[in-house]
Amino acid sequence: MHESFTVAVVGAGFSGVMTAAHLLRARAAAPVRVVMVNRSGVFARGVAYGTNSAAHLLNVPAGRMSAYPDDPGHFARFASARDPAVTPATFVRRSVYGEYLEDTLTAAVAGGAPNALEQVVAGVRSVEPGPDGVTVTTEFGERIRADRVVLAVGNYPPTHPPGLPGAFLASPRYVRDPWKPGALDAVPRGAPVLLVGTGLTMYDVALDLHARGVPGALAVSRRGLLPRPHDPAVPPAEPAHRPPGIEAAGTVVALARAVRQQVRAVSMAGGDWRQVLDSLRPITPAIWQRLEANERAKFLRHLRPYWDVHRHRTAPEIWDGVDRLRQQGWLRVRPCRLLGAKDVGGSAEVSFGPRGTDSVECVSVGAVVNCTGPATDVRAAGDALLEDLFRRGLAQPDPLGLGIEVAADGKPLGATGKASPVLYYVGPLVRARDGEGTAVPELRVQAQHVAHALLDSIGERRAAV
Repeated sequence: MHESFTVAVVGAGFSGVMTAAHLLRARAAAPVRVVMVNRSGVFARGVAYGTNSAAHLLNVPAGRMSAYPDDPGHFARFASARDPAVTPATFVRRSVYGEYLEDTLTAAVAGGAPNALEQVVAGVRSVEPGPDGVTVTTEFGERIRADRVVLAVGNYPPTHPPGLPGAFLASPRYVRDPWKPGALDAVPRGAPVLLVGTGLTMYDVALDLHARGVPGALAVSRRGLLPRPHDPAVPPAEPAHRPPGIEAAGTVVALARAVRQQVRAVSMAGGDWRQVLDSLRPITPAIWQRLEANERAKFLRHLRPYWDVHRHRTAPEIWDGVDRLRQQGWLRVRPCRLLGAKDVGGSAEVSFGPRGTDSVECVSVGAVVNCTGPATDVRAAGDALLEDLFRRGLAQPDPLGLGIEVAADGKPLGATGKASPVLYYVGPLVRARDGEGTAVPELRVQAQHVAHALLDSIGERRAAV
């Protein structure tokens, strides 16, 4: 019998760090050795919290960003200890949250057995269950033996926007992933840029490029919708704000009608639409799971853009900054579809069709920046580990392109519909199961549940021995 139970955590962003932290905090009752494997070599940061830009703020106030579900003030205390001006209502810089995750992982390791945590800098090529655990093989051929594996791979780089021809994708005038370190350094300062996508990523990129001295930007998307801001003056949602009968609605039309009616009712009573949407947060997975596949597809096709801009809101400071750029004329937002692009040497010429018309317009820009956000369709991610899991039948992609199929206990469902007893998943790809799952309030619960399931499996193995 092993003295300790080894868990390999693939990924070192929020999901991986918090799963590891829960396991390490509990090792007094169940000795656990955690091996974290991450290609970038940056642990407890990831794309979201690795930025050092002062313009990049969290989209959720400090009081709701605790890494631990049972300690709501955990992050707010950390942030206020470094800056007394921080309150639970403050939207803190993302870099501070990265420091917080580092500190949280360090605290979980401190005071425990030596070598309780090992960090491996490498990509993972394959995960192979065997009769006595799991073998994780890195891109360098190193083989790591573990009792269980947690897949915490996070988000994938954005896919290419429709309408950009293949010949343009290799152009230096095209930035596929603005979050890649140094990606925006190549954007020329002497010409305006085209931002493809008008969501939260566009906000961050626009503010960053404005600070770098780029003279202007045109942001385009099919509908031209912009994420709405949080309003600190709005009281928290209560169960009474929830649309009556919403949990029994079985169609997208019924759901939309119930939400609109409740927004009108709450607004007439002096409330705010944000309270209605926030009241749905605890029951969103149950609503999504009850919908038939064709109804889910309808939601994604027709309502998701409107849901996203109201549900996934931005900090008031970010909203004000972007609004100033629009009022100054530096940023223009238009609903349209891309029709083509070509590199003409010193610039990019892009053609697009404005929404609701048959006309074609062209613009000349210094660069085209893809701001469509992380990819969700893992079938096109090009990730060696995912492809290996699919090939072995250990996981399967969601047919709607939202992520992978995951059981209620966090285990990926294989090709036969059954879950491996040694693999777990934590991260945003549970959208396929829950319809949501990208924000810290959901991810921290996932990490805690998976950690508890792993600890339970330790007890089961000991009992068997």
